[in-house]
Order: sequence, then structure tokens, then C-alpha cells
Amino acid sequence: MWAGINELRERIQDESSEEVVYEYLERIESSKLNAFITVARESALTRAREIDSEGHDGQLAGIPVAIKDNISTAGIQTTCASKILTGYIPPYDAHVIERLKDAGAVIIGKTNMDEFAMGTSTETSFFGPTLNPWDLDRVPGGSSGGSAAAVAGGEAPFALGSDTGGSVRCPASFCGVVGLKPTYGVVSRYGLVSYANSLEQIGPFATNVRDLAALFDVIAGNDARDSTSIDTEVNYSSSLKDDIRGLKIGVPEEYFGEGTDKKVERAVWDAIHTLEDLGASWSGVRMPHTGHALSAYYIIAMSEASSNLARFDGMRYGLRTEDSDWHTTFSQTRAAGFGDEVKRRIILGTYALSAGYHDRYYLKALRVRTLIKQDFERAFRDLDVLITPTMPYPAFRIGEKIGDPLSLYLADVDTVPVNLAGVPSISISCGFAEGLPIGMQIIGKHFDEATILRTAYTFEENTDFHNRRPEGL
Repeated sequence: MWAGINELRERIQDESSEEVVYEYLERIESSKLNAFITVARESALTRAREIDSEGHDGQLAGIPVAIKDNISTAGIQTTCASKILTGYIPPYDAHVIERLKDAGAVIIGKTNMDEFAMGTSTETSFFGPTLNPWDLDRVPGGSSGGSAAAVAGGEAPFALGSDTGGSVRCPASFCGVVGLKPTYGVVSRYGLVSYANSLEQIGPFATNVRDLAALFDVIAGNDARDSTSIDTEVNYSSSLKDDIRGLKIGVPEEYFGEGTDKKVERAVWDAIHTLEDLGASWSGVRMPHTGHALSAYYIIAMSEASSNLARFDGMRYGLRTEDSDWHTTFSQTRAAGFGDEVKRRIILGTYALSAGYHDRYYLKALRVRTLIKQDFERAFRDLDVLITPTMPYPAFRIGEKIGDPLSLYLADVDTVPVNLAGVPSISISCGFAEGLPIGMQIIGKHFDEATILRTAYTFEENTDFHNRRPEGL
């Protein structure tokens, strides 16, 4: 089922929300993708029946939405794809879940992910890898791979993910859907299980830009419970016009460097020329500190992770080994509950923050982060958007890189600078290579999601890549 929001509204009006939700649940039940960790069958059908009987005038009334499993959902298991949280049921909803419910959405289930959002392939999940709908031998990207695969595979019309260093845009690129990383602070992080607070944002997935903007309209907005939340209310759907005449595009040469697949490079340049034919202009731009972004990102992210994950101690919730003294229980619980990648990042982050190394690594990374942010600010003095590949190559095979963590880290080369700078970015399909989707990344100024959405929408209206669907599911 690859129905858009308007089609779903009509179906719900003509038939019922229960019927629509039931069809999605049946598709999930027969799926090969392993896109979901928890399917909220009973609560979803109950919610659909309530909407059918009582009525609801919300923007997403009766429409199912899938939620990444690191976003708190009251009454529905939230595991972060980790053994250490298996069986944990939050007593409260995240801010975005409150907003979805207010809009009438039906939470259909919690999607698979890399454990605690630490990965690029959804292979580090305790519940097994998610498969790419375009090729079941390939990864869907990560860490929000389950959300992207669910949308690409027709198992949910919408989904939410989180993006710390590309975790929405990477799977959007690999799975051929649309994924948005908003400006830091535009969407509340209240109820998002923290990995790296200063970098992460919740972002939406959809099969096209119009539907994504409708979902973004619902989840964006101020929340007093999140001190980083911005007081801004914008109707993003109203920015969707098929008109980019006069748009100034910057193309940073650093994002087309060594390791970028030639087929990806060609598809992105073809897309840039398409936008040029539609009235935009482009010019090259230098982002001189991009080469330091990966190093700075991983030091900051791992340092924040080592602090955030200290709360998983086997005492308050989640997995707990046999009782002993506090130190032994703490150590044994974390040894048994965390996967290898999570342990690796905790250890590296703790090292970077330790006495004697804090200034040499963590403080230096923060200084580099400022330089990267300044690169973007300089570029946007004369430009409206920047366009780059989302990922340097199409989806790779399951097992191909999981044994080489450095290779997986390098895959994030085009996405992590955006998180360091806090600017918004969207990934949309711009081509295919041997049957696999290729993503184009459109980066905007702080709080200017409207321009990148309009650019993406115009590209979609004049191409058909977003209309292609995987076969044989």
C-alpha cells in the first residue's frame, strides 16, 4: 500500500479508519523486512474504531504512523533496539506523539533501528537487521532504517525517525523515500531517548514532499519541556510551490570527493541541471573545514553518549542481572545489555572526556564544530540552498561493512556537517543505480525549511523518481 495522504483521507471517509489500519497491519504481518520491533495491533485498531465512531477533524485523522523505537510512547514498548531496554514501557508520550494524537493519527507500531541510534545500517539492532525493500540482501541505511523501510515497503504511509548524524537522511536515500532533518530546535526532543543531545532532531519520512510537509506541520513547534525548543509556528505545506525561479544553489566541491560513487555523482549533477532548467542557478562553493567534520562529530557524539547512557544501570528500569553490590550489578547489566557498537562508543566517549584528554579531543572538536558552522553561514550569505549527495554510494550489502566500524563511520561524510551546524536538510530520490535509489541532499539556512521543501517539491513535480516502488514485496 503506497497511498498518499489525500487518498487515505478519501478511503477513511468512504470506508473507515479501522479498515485502512487493518490493511497496513496485515501487510506488516506478512512482511519480510523486519521493519518493526513492536506492532501495536490492538491499540491501533481500538484508536481507529474510536475515530470512526466519534469523528475527528485533525489533519491526520485515522491515518497510521510508524514511530522509531527511541521515541517514547505511553503503553507501547520502547526498546531503542537494545536488549537492555527489552520490555520497557514508557509511562508518558514524547511531545511529537502528543501532537500526532492531537491530529488524529494512529500509532501503528515501533520501528527497528540501530541500537540506541548508533549505526548507519540498522545491523546493530538486538532484534536483527531490517532489509532494504529494493533488494533484500542490502541494508536500508540507519539508524532509522526501520522507519524508512516501512514507508518504502508500503507498511506505513508516514514514519518518524531521529537524525543525529544522518540517521533520517541516510535511510531515506538508501530506501528511496523523502526524509527531513529539521533545524535544531524546531521539533521538541522531549521523549526522545538521548544519544547526543546537541546533535539530534526528530524528523519525518514520507513517499513524497507534500505528505512529508503535512507530517512536519503536525510535529514542529515549541515545547516548554525542551529547553532547546524554538518558539516558531510555520505552515510548511503552504511553501510548496512549483516555482524556483531565481533560486541560488551552491554546490560544495568537498562533498563530491574521494569515495563518492560516479553513478551517484552523475545523478546528483543531473538533478542540479534539472533545477537549473526550471529557473535556478548554481555556482561552486568552498566549505574548507568539511574534511574535519567526521572526526569532530564522532568525538562529540560519543562523548555525549557516554554521559547519556550512564543512566542505564540496571537499577531503575530495563534489564537487570542477578542482584549483587551496586558496582557489580551496574557492570554486569551493561555488559549483558549493550551491544558491541554501543560499548565501543561509550568507551571512546569516556576516553575523550577523561582527565588529560578533554582539551585535546572534546574541546578541540567543539572548536572545529564552530568553524564548520561558520562555513555554512558564509555560504548562505549569497546562496539559498546547498546541494550534495546524501550518501556517497547506494545501499551496500548486509554484512559488507559491519565488521569494519571505520568504514561505516566514513559513510556519514556528507551528512554529519549538517548536524554539527544545526541547519535543516532533506533527502529526496534523484536517480537509480542498478535498481537502487540514489538520494540528493538539499541543505538550507537555519529555520528555512520552507525553501528546501519548495526546492524538493519542484524537483518532484518535474521528475518521476519518487513514483517508483520496489517490486516483489
